Parts: sequence; structure tokens; C-alpha cells
Amino acid sequence: SVNPDRIEGQKTASFEVVENLGFAPDFHVMPVGNAGNYSAYFKGYLEEFNEGIIKEVPKLWGFQAEGSAPFVAGHPIENPETIATAIRIGNPASWDLALSAQDCSYGEFGAVSDAEILWMHRFLSNEVGVFVEPSSATGAAGLFKNSKLGKVPHDAKIVVTVTGHGLKDVGWALKDEEGNEVSPTSCSKDAAEVAELLGLEKN
Repeated sequence: SVNPDRIEGQKTASFEVVENLGFAPDFHVMPVGNAGNYSAYFKGYLEEFNEGIIKEVPKLWGFQAEGSAPFVAGHPIENPETIATAIRIGNPASWDLALSAQDCSYGEFGAVSDAEILWMHRFLSNEVGVFVEPSSATGAAGLFKNSKLGKVPHDAKIVVTVTGHGLKDVGWALKDEEGNEVSPTSCSKDAAEVAELLGLEKN
């Protein structure tokens, strides 16, 4: 987040979003720690806007864990604490850049609880088939929270960044929502047995 080359590299993800969708989303939602990603996405979208490729810069929504939410608090957090280890950052390196990006994109920073993060962590795996680390579920958890608050227009075009694979932090994949250890289900490599355990039916 303090390396300008990192920002220049990551901004190209905004180019990819526009190229693949054919337009800029209304909202781009992401987890935030140091906020280098937030700053980089904004820089990319702004360049696309200045070149006339997109009509508007998306509103950027960055979400932090409640125990580590300096942007929401408005000041550094001395002892940040959250199960979302990748964003457990009390004094973000990209503070000024991120606040500027927030202001220029009419964006916002929000916070979600560890319980909300873990719920989304499981939802993405079970319902969407996307296995992420808890930190990466933070943005999606924030979007869900804002949706329940009525802040998401029904016709909005939204991109959610989930940045880290679940194998980066497998510990919570082997725990329930209360943090208790669970035992993985074991089976043979027989396809029929695996399908039965997964509740799949043959067409």
C-alpha cells in the first residue's frame, strides 16, 4: 500500500471490470485494511472516466471489521482485533489516498462484526461456491448489511471484490459460527459416495 507501483498495478483491475462488463458498475464493494486496493480501484476508474471510456466513477464502498475500523472511527486504532487477520490494521498506510478516493467517488467506509463476516464466509462457500478467507468475505458482508438497511437500489449494478482464497486461512473453515472445532466429513474417492454426501442427484 505504500509502494506506488502496487497502486499502478492494481488499478488495472478497474480496467478489467469495465472491459468485461462493458460499463462501470454503480457500486464497487471491497474489504479494506491498508486501503491500497480502495485507492487503486479509484485511480483506475478515474483514468477511464477522464478518457471518456465510462460515464461515471462507481461509488466505492470499503468495509472493515468492527474491531479494526479506523476509517469508520476517524482515527487510528491502537490495538485492532478481529478474526479477519488480513485486514487487522489499525493505522492504514493509504489513509490520505483512500479518504480522497472516498470523497471523489461519493463512497463510504463501513464496518461489520466478526459474526457477520463468518456468516458471509460460509454463505459464499455453501451458496455461491466461492471459498474465501474471512477477510475477503468482509466486503460482501458489508454489501448484505447495506442491502438490509435499504441503501442498495434494486436495479444497481454492483461488483464485489473477494481478494483472498480460503486456503490462506483454513482455520475458520474448520470451525462453526461460535468458533468451535468441527470434524471434516471423510469419504472414499468413489464418485457415487461423494455425490451422495453432497446431496447430489443424477439427472
